[in-house]
Amino acid sequence: MSKVTQLSLIDVRILRELVDRPRIGVTELAARLGIARNTAHARSERLERDGVVGLRGREVDIEALGFPITAFVTLEVAQGRLHDAAAAMSGVPYVLEAHGVAGRGDILVRVVARNTRQLHEVIDAVLACPGILRSTTTVATTHEIPFRVRPLLDAVEKSLE
Repeated sequence: MSKVTQLSLIDVRILRELVDRPRIGVTELAARLGIARNTAHARSERLERDGVVGLRGREVDIEALGFPITAFVTLEVAQGRLHDAAAAMSGVPYVLEAHGVAGRGDILVRVVARNTRQLHEVIDAVLACPGILRSTTTVATTHEIPFRVRPLLDAVEKSLE
């Protein structure tokens, strides 16, 4: 779990620019925000070092890579085996992310596949991981709202003004 970092209004504005323009340079970032280049550099470096923002890069379109099927798999894990299961799943390349959850199940996993046959194979690979007892799979049929942080950053910025 990430530590909470105290963000200033300038930090939030830097984050918003980095989200909107992942490949922006420090000089352009400073110019867009009307701050000194050294300030932009130091703040963006601190945000990266503190883990608030990861490596900047473009989002990859998974469907364009040939993986039109996205599924969410809820896993039940044997008591005390959560980390073992997660470590093993990290070796399955079709597992895009996994979250420990409270509620139904113990881990929620997002997986992708080229077709239903491969989806079955991916689920089998996940079920073979140590400590996993059973799974429930939900296949996504549409992608209504892609992952985003911009609206959240806008709300945080308003709260700091």
